[in-house]
Amino acid sequence: MSNASAAELEKFNRLAARWWDPDGESRPLHDLNPERLAYVRERVTLRGARALDVGCGGGLLSEALAREGANVTAIDLAPQVIDVAKMHLFESELQVDYRLIGVEELAQQHAGEFDVVTCMEMLEHVPDPGSVLRACATLLKPGGRLFVSTLNRTPQAFGLAIVGAEYALRLLPRGTHRYGQFIRPSELAAWLRGAGLELDDVCGLHYNPFTRRASRGGGTGVNYLASARKP
Repeated sequence: MSNASAAELEKFNRLAARWWDPDGESRPLHDLNPERLAYVRERVTLRGARALDVGCGGGLLSEALAREGANVTAIDLAPQVIDVAKMHLFESELQVDYRLIGVEELAQQHAGEFDVVTCMEMLEHVPDPGSVLRACATLLKPGGRLFVSTLNRTPQAFGLAIVGAEYALRLLPRGTHRYGQFIRPSELAAWLRGAGLELDDVCGLHYNPFTRRASRGGGTGVNYLASARKP
C-alpha cells in the first residue's frame, strides 16, 4: 500500500457499482477499450500468453484479454472494484484471476512469469509511477512486452481531460484527475530505461465524447499509448 493514495483508491471504489455500465461514469473507458486491446493484439500473440493487467479496475481490459485467449491475472488495490470484476465473470463466463494486491508485492512473488503486462490509465494515479514500471519489468519474462496508456502533461490535456471531461461535459466525476500527475512521454521513456526496458513505440490515443469514437495515431498531446520490451 506504500505506493497508493487512499484518496485515489476511494475515487475508484465510488465508481465500482456502475463500472460495467457503458453509459455510466466509466463510459470513456468502455469506448477506449477496443483501441487499447487492438494496440496490444497487433504487437503480441495473446492466445496462450500469460498476461497481467495492472490497475485492472472492474476488468474491462482484463476480460478483453481473456476473450482473446490469454491466461489473465489482474490486480488492483481498490477492493470494491475487484469485487465488481469478480462478479462480472458470472455474466461473461470468462476466466480471470483477480487479486487485491499491489504490483510491487506481486513482483516479489512472481518475477519473470508474464509474457504481457498492461498498465492502462493507472500511472497518473499513483505517487511513484517509476516504482510501478520497475515492478512491471521484474514481472516480465525476457522478450516480454509492457503496454502503458496515460495522459500527457500539456495545456491541451488539462483543457480536455480535466476542464472538458470533468467540468464542462461531466463525463467523469470532478477530481478524477490531477494535472500535476500527468506524465510526459519523455518522463515515461526515462522511467522505462531505468527499469531496463526498451521503449519501441509511442502512439496517440484520441477520443471524441460526442460521437463516442476512439482512434489511434497522430499527436500525443492528450492521451497516448506506449509499448516497451524486456531484453
